[in-house]
Amino acid sequence: MTTSRQIPAALLERLADTAADPRRLEAVVRPLLDLLEDVTGLESTYFTVIDERRGLQTVLHARNTRQLQIPEGLTVPWADTLCRRAIAEGRGFTADVAGCWGDSQAARELGICTYLSEPVRLVNGMLFGTLCAASERRVEVSDSTRHYIALFSDLIARYIESEKLLDILVNENQQLSQHALTDPLTGIPNRRALIQSLDRLLGEAAARSTVLHVAFIDLDGFKEINDRFGHDAGDRFLIQIAAALDAGRGEGDVIARYGGDEFVWLCPAAGRDPARQRDALKRQLERLTQGTFQAGDDAIAYGGASVGVITTERDERDSRQVLQRSDTAMYARKQVRKGG
Repeated sequence: MTTSRQIPAALLERLADTAADPRRLEAVVRPLLDLLEDVTGLESTYFTVIDERRGLQTVLHARNTRQLQIPEGLTVPWADTLCRRAIAEGRGFTADVAGCWGDSQAARELGICTYLSEPVRLVNGMLFGTLCAASERRVEVSDSTRHYIALFSDLIARYIESEKLLDILVNENQQLSQHALTDPLTGIPNRRALIQSLDRLLGEAAARSTVLHVAFIDLDGFKEINDRFGHDAGDRFLIQIAAALDAGRGEGDVIARYGGDEFVWLCPAAGRDPARQRDALKRQLERLTQGTFQAGDDAIAYGGASVGVITTERDERDSRQVLQRSDTAMYARKQVRKGG
């Protein structure tokens, strides 16, 4: 019969290093399995995850140094495991598995004589898994040594909780960032997102010695739509216009709501005839904004928006100036459509 050993100071330093590494669950668990073997003298140490709903337990990570082999990836029915029996009976350690649980087929097949385990529970009490050590030999594990498996189990649980919290925070941050760049009414990019995209596309165009087409779109008569049909109908109209523009967007194009009844379209230029492309883009956008739009019980027959399209200069990088020029082009188009 052997006995467990005291934990050396060097191992405590390794433990401190381990606890400071929050990168991956495996990066935390494997050094703890090493430490658990060093502390207990047991030949196999392993970490399991438990799916109580499906009734399964899986060995996620294992360290086997001698004859006893606990295979990683092994999945067994939870109802008949030593871990479940230990939790149910409040018996986290035994040096006589055959005497305690002689009817365990898994223990007999593996030849387990000494068994030590600690549940890994999350803050809400949910059983996540177990941290275990086992040996074919009889090994006495002192109460002071068993304190360390409890400590290691708590470290794993804290890490899992911190990772879950980090995932939540990352997801929330992504959603907040998405909301900050999305127009809440139409669901397309807003002005802030437009400026970011325009800055990026101008930089890419300058690096490639290419240019962009920038279209400013103003929905003529939108105030009259609001006055005649109501603001709810006006909002529905804006949503449908945005959807029509977004549906017509080509790969690499950007459509954004600039504000109110104004939209901006960014389109990387292709080919050698930018003037022809500008005219084609203007016709396309006027066509996309024409038609009958359903706003509740009302059908709005709309003749299309005023569209001004400009082409950036090579190496042009001033987003504000680009938008101002496209707005001026739109206003000129609006005057032509008014006949003045």
